[in-house]
Amino acid sequence: MNVVVIEDEKPSARRLQRLLEKQQLNVLQLLHSVREAVAWFENNPHPDLIFLDIQLSDGLSFEIFEKIDLKSAIIFTTAYDEYALKAFKLNSVDYLLKPIDEEELVRAIEKYKIRVLQTPINLKDIHQLLEAENPRKIFKTRFSIKVGQHLKFFTTEEIACFYSENKGTYLNTTDSRNYLMETTLENLEMEVSPEEFFRANRKFLINLNAIQDIISYSNSRLKIKLKDFKEAEIIVSRERVRDFKNWLG
Repeated sequence: MNVVVIEDEKPSARRLQRLLEKQQLNVLQLLHSVREAVAWFENNPHPDLIFLDIQLSDGLSFEIFEKIDLKSAIIFTTAYDEYALKAFKLNSVDYLLKPIDEEELVRAIEKYKIRVLQTPINLKDIHQLLEAENPRKIFKTRFSIKVGQHLKFFTTEEIACFYSENKGTYLNTTDSRNYLMETTLENLEMEVSPEEFFRANRKFLINLNAIQDIISYSNSRLKIKLKDFKEAEIIVSRERVRDFKNWLG
């Protein structure tokens, strides 16, 4: 049986590899980030089974499956408590709480062997479950952007908004700089705290702290002005106005 381990803590990944090899499983690869995993899956045969941590060094592991059409079965390895994971057994082979117990690992592998025809996992539902019950553990507080040969990091406090334009997604900072991102607004909307960011329309995801002014607009809509943002008008659609006002409190 071929398996892949996706875990950003390298000592934990190596320990899990040793436990799996003890059970005669063939560990094809240890992957430690979203970027590394996507690149590997794009160029290698997919395994029978994946041992998957949720939070990786550069984002949530759900991002991997939004970019790769992967049919492998999954066993979650996570530090989340049982309450947050109450629905996982309906969608995945099993979950293992860290630090991983060897006996529990053996039982999870046996469960996989019984359930080879695994029901596909609804990753979006799992993500929403985690957001609802563990917001502080799930929401990203910083983002990395590749600029030339360098990586720049921005905290959510430095981000005025995310927006889409000409099939690209951009991060706009509070000092009026724009950076192209390798993701979508849909992904970003799931990654940031709903208390801090609001999806004003299909093109804009705005930061509450960056709002400078709110103006009544035609057809019961609202126009949002962000500090020093002049790229485009931000209009809250009529259907979203009530949600927007509730978000503002």
